[in-house]
Amino acid sequence: MPYEHHTDSHPPTRGSRGRTRALAAAGLLVALLATGACAASSDGGGQGLSSAADDKAAAPAAGGAGAKDAEKSAAGASSAPKPGSAVAVHVIRTARLGIEVKSVPKAVAAARATTEGAGGLVAEENTERIDDTHEVSHLVLRVPQDEYAKVLSDLAGTGKLLSRTSDAKDVTGQVVDVESRIATQRASVARVRDLMDKAEKLTDVVTLEGELSRRQADLESLLAQQKSLKDRTTLATITLDLNEPEAQAKDPEEDGTGFLDALGGGWDAFVTVLRWITVAIGATAPFLAAAALLALLWRLVRGRRPSWRRTTPEEATEPAQAPPAP
Repeated sequence: MPYEHHTDSHPPTRGSRGRTRALAAAGLLVALLATGACAASSDGGGQGLSSAADDKAAAPAAGGAGAKDAEKSAAGASSAPKPGSAVAVHVIRTARLGIEVKSVPKAVAAARATTEGAGGLVAEENTERIDDTHEVSHLVLRVPQDEYAKVLSDLAGTGKLLSRTSDAKDVTGQVVDVESRIATQRASVARVRDLMDKAEKLTDVVTLEGELSRRQADLESLLAQQKSLKDRTTLATITLDLNEPEAQAKDPEEDGTGFLDALGGGWDAFVTVLRWITVAIGATAPFLAAAALLALLWRLVRGRRPSWRRTTPEEATEPAQAPPAP
């Protein structure tokens, strides 16, 4: 009997402790992978609550530390605003104005001053000249939500209003959902890091590193969505199109023809004919100069040529006849 009692009180061997630790690590990995699968398969607003519930259910297999982490994540997920509590309203406001102004550069300067005076900024500006007759400008303005209505009214009064459209989109639910998912994802990342600190096997560390990278990427994506929503709900967007009136050419048939109009038309015709005559003279001048030179050479050659007519001997020896007697 004493021998048997000594056998029951003997402490567990190293092999049994190693098997127990291996089983605990395997339980941690199974719980972690189950949590990641459930979080990835859940959609939108139910992602944080599903992940917290799965972690809490897997806590007994992960040990005391895992149970505490699961309880903390579940508490964080349940801290989301309740339907009955007051929630800040988040609205995305956009507007588009088309205005005809006398001078586009002056209107652009006025719009810039109005926007900056309200605490906003000019996000985009594009001004160009069309057919050398008039200018057009395209502006994208970002103004605070509190100054949105005032700035819109001031811009509409700078010229002739051609078109105006505005839109307001309530994204409060989307903002709350993204904030809840970010809180849940941060708790999940912290949980994986805690498991990495406790892991002893290299294979467990490698698996946990891959899971940590995936969850951090999801967290960064959610943070980018939150930043975009905050920017669009904090600053309203106003698209402003400015243009000048096109110059209209007068129809000659609309006005009657008077003496001055006829005189002007005749003078234009005279100047046109004179210009064409001058062009014709200039074009024929080389040919006229060449013809005059040829005529001068011809006269010089003809003046030096010997006479073809010769006197006969009889005409040379015949005495001159006496003039007849009176």
